[in-house]
Amino acid sequence: MLKEKDLKAKCRLLHLLLLHMFLDVALSQLHYIIPEESKHGTFVGRIAQDLGLDIGEINFRMLHVVTRDNKEYFQVNLQNGILFVKETIDREMLCQNTPFCTIPLQVILDKPVQMYRVEVEIEDINDNSPTFSSIMNNLLISELIPAGSRFPLKTAIDPDLGTNSITNYELSPSDYFALDFQKYMNQIRSLELVLKKSLDREKQSFHNLILTAYDGGNPRLSGTTEIIINVEDLNDNAPLFDKPFYQCSVTENASKGSLVFKLNATDLDQGKNGEISYEFGDMVMEEVTRVFSLDKHTGEIRVKGEIDFEKTNMYEIQVDAIDNGDNPMVGHCKVLVTVVDVNDNPPEMTITSLSVPVAEDSPQGTTVAIISIHDRDSGSNGKVQCHISEQVPFKVNPAFMGDFSVTVNGPLDREKKDDYEITITARDEGSPPLSVSKSVRVIISDVNDNAPQFIQPSDTIFIKENNAPGLYVYTASAYDPDIGQNSFITYSIAEGNIDGIPLSSYISINPENGKVFALVSFDHEQIKYFQCHIRATDAGLSPLSSNQTLNIFTVDINDNAPMFSPLYSPATIMTPKSAQAGYLVAKIRAVDLDSGYNALMSYNFRDPGKDPFIISQLTGEIILKRSFVESDNDEYSLQVVAKDHGEPVMTALTQVIISLVEPVEGVNFGNLDLQSNNDDFSTTNIYLVVAICIISSIFLITLIAFTVLRWQKYREEVNDLKESYKICSNTGGSWMYSQHTQYRVCSNSHQTKNDLIVFTPNSSQAPSNEENVNRQSAIIYSSSKVRSL
Repeated sequence: MLKEKDLKAKCRLLHLLLLHMFLDVALSQLHYIIPEESKHGTFVGRIAQDLGLDIGEINFRMLHVVTRDNKEYFQVNLQNGILFVKETIDREMLCQNTPFCTIPLQVILDKPVQMYRVEVEIEDINDNSPTFSSIMNNLLISELIPAGSRFPLKTAIDPDLGTNSITNYELSPSDYFALDFQKYMNQIRSLELVLKKSLDREKQSFHNLILTAYDGGNPRLSGTTEIIINVEDLNDNAPLFDKPFYQCSVTENASKGSLVFKLNATDLDQGKNGEISYEFGDMVMEEVTRVFSLDKHTGEIRVKGEIDFEKTNMYEIQVDAIDNGDNPMVGHCKVLVTVVDVNDNPPEMTITSLSVPVAEDSPQGTTVAIISIHDRDSGSNGKVQCHISEQVPFKVNPAFMGDFSVTVNGPLDREKKDDYEITITARDEGSPPLSVSKSVRVIISDVNDNAPQFIQPSDTIFIKENNAPGLYVYTASAYDPDIGQNSFITYSIAEGNIDGIPLSSYISINPENGKVFALVSFDHEQIKYFQCHIRATDAGLSPLSSNQTLNIFTVDINDNAPMFSPLYSPATIMTPKSAQAGYLVAKIRAVDLDSGYNALMSYNFRDPGKDPFIISQLTGEIILKRSFVESDNDEYSLQVVAKDHGEPVMTALTQVIISLVEPVEGVNFGNLDLQSNNDDFSTTNIYLVVAICIISSIFLITLIAFTVLRWQKYREEVNDLKESYKICSNTGGSWMYSQHTQYRVCSNSHQTKNDLIVFTPNSSQAPSNEENVNRQSAIIYSSSKVRSL
């Protein structure tokens, strides 16, 4: 029953090991198999074709292969996408004591980063012969040993696996000895020499045997050792163990002196022949004696050296129990010590690919780095979770077994943060858990995602007229939070015009520093205000721009002198001698093309003298200061000066001749004051305006009625043609009517005022033109009446 249970436990352990190996293979994307000792250049597989990659793409994207130990066992031909052997592989050196040998590969492409998992299985070939630890073995066997007794022999060693490992042993022919071996997990673990019949030292004192070990490879290889057996006549009872096979366990990193197992053997002999001492068997490997100690008196196996699960997870110990007789007899047993793994190895982290810098417009899911993590522990102690410690727009995603990728997990903005120091932590699931951290610096590269910004979206400047061409007037200033080429700003002025003249004829801007210059000398009387738009454009691959509105005012200076109309200078004014003080003789008016305070007029006589006239400084009205007397002259010549209030002051001069006449019968020289004269003038203007409006309205109504009548007549003619000829015709016509009429109304000598008024009902005049006409004329109003000639 115990043997059946042990066998079931061993089968279960074998199934779990094979399942783990097959799962590892299944998780790979590609699986190739090559024999060991393959030469350089041996074909492995068409990796580009199997992964669905274009041959032209793998060269541009720099396809390369990375192994866990960074050794270059394989290489990819970038011209045809074939994976071939670069370095000869010895399976026995690469995977010692491992039944299933695979080399995991990471196939990595850049731009963008992609990773594939490929595994290459190294198939064992029969390249090693079985070897024994020694070419000769000596055995001492008492002749009292009964038939059927067994004597352990050292097994041969063959690094090959499977059928290429040792499959059979043969012993040279002998009448006394036979060979017996048992397989454990498809391997011959124990080899024993069986005594077929009792020995007789007197007949034959020694036996010479040849032991041959064969493997199952093709061709079949073998190794031999010589066994020399000396027959002794000793005590006849050998020590016996409770069981021939023991199983126990010990935790790795167990402290020195820890008890592993205690053996117990008995000897039926008495006295010194029954005294038993324990020793390691001759087949015990040197590694066992370094790790364990055996108390020769108590049979206790204790920890002597360092136990590391990752190096060896199971120890097989042969123990001999030897009595103290003159001819010592030996009992044998085997102890199988299983090492229990503890979490004593932190994860090992390697960054196999790092794609930096990362563009700030990278979408979520963009791969930044690929991380390989390996934990030498097993079970839950070897399961690793990976995460990023900081709150950053990146996250870690599992890729394949032991591989993770760092990807973008949020929006990136280089203007807010241009680099990240990411701490990646790998923690296993052991108790207590062990972890390892590694810092990665991710630099964010700039893209042109910010348009230039002006400090002020709009600004106002004032330029004095008559400026020098090329005058510096303003500096536009914009900034761009991007860097490099994306932040280089050029300035320009948007297209526009002033009264049909391009804006570029008036002002220009330096594209590099934004300085604005006046190209012409501005005249306030022509241009008082204009507006331009300054555009700031960056130098990115997709240029961005913004505008600033610049309001430009032309500041008036006193560069125009007052003017009197030359048509009325000198002017002769007839005034009755009977006029009384306060009588309005005439009204003088001058115009100044400047504006504001520079155009404010004041009037004075050049030589006031003792003339009976005074002039109003504000209105230019010449008024009789006193009544005329006999001693007064019949004619006065007055020099009137018009002066503006600018800086410097500018003046204009005109001559007014006043002639005194006698009153004529039937002509009433009214003594009109300023208010009545202004009322008459205002009433006359109102009448004229009303008359113009009436005439224009009558003309407009007549034009509309005529147009309607003509259109109706045209429609009737078309309808008559359709009825007469019964055909459809597409008749098109046009009619245009325009009329331009000017009316000029003049006040001749029959009127009491020397006024000239021009009306143009059907043509529009701009206010500026009307002002220019008014400014170019000096109108002299007189209240005197003239005789009819």
